[in-house]
Amino acid sequence: MNWTIIQQAMPAFMAGFKLTLWLSLVGIIGSIIVGIIVSLFQYFKVPVLSQISTAYVELARNTPLLIQLFFLYYAFPIFGLKMSAEVCGIIGLIFLGGAYMAEGFTGGFNGVTKSQINSGKALGMNRLQLARYVVFPQGVALSVPALAANIIFLIKETSIFSVIAIPELTNTAMDLIGMYYRSNEYLFMLVVAYAVILIPLILILNWLEKRVRYGAFGN
Repeated sequence: MNWTIIQQAMPAFMAGFKLTLWLSLVGIIGSIIVGIIVSLFQYFKVPVLSQISTAYVELARNTPLLIQLFFLYYAFPIFGLKMSAEVCGIIGLIFLGGAYMAEGFTGGFNGVTKSQINSGKALGMNRLQLARYVVFPQGVALSVPALAANIIFLIKETSIFSVIAIPELTNTAMDLIGMYYRSNEYLFMLVVAYAVILIPLILILNWLEKRVRYGAFGN
C-alpha cells in the first residue's frame, strides 16, 4: 500500500465523492416525492391513476437500473431527446427509487388501522383530508424502516452510473486503475469513501427508526 499514491489521488476522489453525494441526494428526494404520490394513488384506488401507478412500479422494480440507464442515455437520443449523463443518472435513480419508495409507503399506509380511518370519516373528512391528517402522518411513521433501507440501496446503486461515464466514485476508481494499475490503493479509497457516506447515515437512520418505533408505542 503506497500512501503517496493515495494522497495524489485525493483530489480526484473528492470530486467523485461530492458528485456521488449530489446525485444521491437529488435522486433520493425525487424518489421520495414520486413514491408518496404513487402510493397515495394506489392506496385510495384513484381511477386510471392507480392502474398506471401499479404498472410503473412493476416495470421499474423488474428491470435493472443498468438497462434503464442504457435506455435513457442511448435510446432517447434516437427520438431527439438527448440528456447529459448526470441527468440520465438522476432520472434513472428516481425512476427506480420511486417504485421502491412507493412500495414502502404503501406498506406504511396499509398499516394505518381501520378504526383511524373510520374515525376520520365519522368526523366528516373527505378523501383529501383523510390522506393529509390521518393516513399520511401515520403511514410515513410506519414506513420509516423501509424508507431507510431504500435510501441505503439507492446510494449504493449510484456505483452503476459508471457505465454511462459519470465521474462518481466507482468511475473515478476504475479510471485511475486503468491509467496507473494500482488496484489496491484505489479500491481501498473506494471502500473508505462509501464507508464514510454510509456508516454515519446508517447510524442516523437507525436512531430515527428507534425514535419512531418508540413514539408509535408510547414509550
